[in-house]
Amino acid sequence: MTLVILYAVTFAIFMGLDYVGLSFLIKPTFEKDVGGLLLEDFRLVPAFVFYAFYVAVLLWFVSWPALTEGRGMLWVLGNAALIGALGYGTYEFTNYATLKDWTGTMVATDLTWGVVLTSVSATAGVWITRAIST
Repeated sequence: MTLVILYAVTFAIFMGLDYVGLSFLIKPTFEKDVGGLLLEDFRLVPAFVFYAFYVAVLLWFVSWPALTEGRGMLWVLGNAALIGALGYGTYEFTNYATLKDWTGTMVATDLTWGVVLTSVSATAGVWITRAIST
């Protein structure tokens, strides 16, 4: 049951924060340089598949070991930041290397957001799960 709580809490935090980040940080940045490529409404199924898998990977490598091995919150924050840098960095640096209108500003903004989003979501998810499960 603890794993279900951990996943649900982390997923909800991740989705809530990313909605805010995408709306007020990422979308305006991307509209400036690649606005013509953006859909008016995003495709829900591929987005859900990504988010569901991403949070599962985050739990596998960071959050669940933190709970079962008694790791500290700084360990969670740091390791989740690495997962965020890997995930968002792969997307951003690949696009920057291959797409002519991709900009350094887009890379820096989305990469930073991915690191913050992932580390905060994992840390809060572990903290809340520990509080609920105690």
